[in-house]
Amino acid sequence: MGMEHEFYEERREDPSLKLFVVLSKATRTILDLAQDDMVRYGLNPTEFATLELLYHRGKQPLQKIGERILLTSGSITYVVNNLEKKGYLVRTQSEHDRRVTYAQISDKGRVLLNEIFPEHWKQIERIMSGLTDEEKVQAIELVKKLGLNANSIKNR
Repeated sequence: MGMEHEFYEERREDPSLKLFVVLSKATRTILDLAQDDMVRYGLNPTEFATLELLYHRGKQPLQKIGERILLTSGSITYVVNNLEKKGYLVRTQSEHDRRVTYAQISDKGRVLLNEIFPEHWKQIERIMSGLTDEEKVQAIELVKKLGLNANSIKNR
C-alpha cells in the first residue's frame, strides 16, 4: 500500500491533473449556463450553433455545418430537419452537384437570432465576468495553446 499511496498523493498534486479537473468542471458549468439560456428560446445548443453559423456565414453545405460544429452527418440531418420544421432555415440543392444540399437561414430564423442575440450576449458576458478583459485575453491564448497541442497529439 505504501508505494501506491505515495504515487497517488504525488499525482494528486500534479498541476496537469489539477488543470484537467478545474478546466473540465469550469467548462461543464459554463456550458450548462449557456445551454439554459438557449433553451429559453426553444433551441438546443446544436440548433443554436447551426443557426448562428448560417446567420454569420450565409448558405452552407450540410457537410460543412457538421464539420464546423462537430456533428456526424446523421446528427446534422436531424438538426436541420428540426430547424426546417420550425421554419428557421431552408434547404436547397446545389445546382452543380445534386448530391450536395445547402442550408440557409430563413427570414424567420434571422428575426429570431436578432431577437435572441443581444440577450444571449449579455448572458455570456455575465458568465465570463469572473475575469477582467486582460485575463480573458490571457485565458484565450492559454486555452488555445492547450487545445492546439492536444489536437496535434490526437492527429499523430
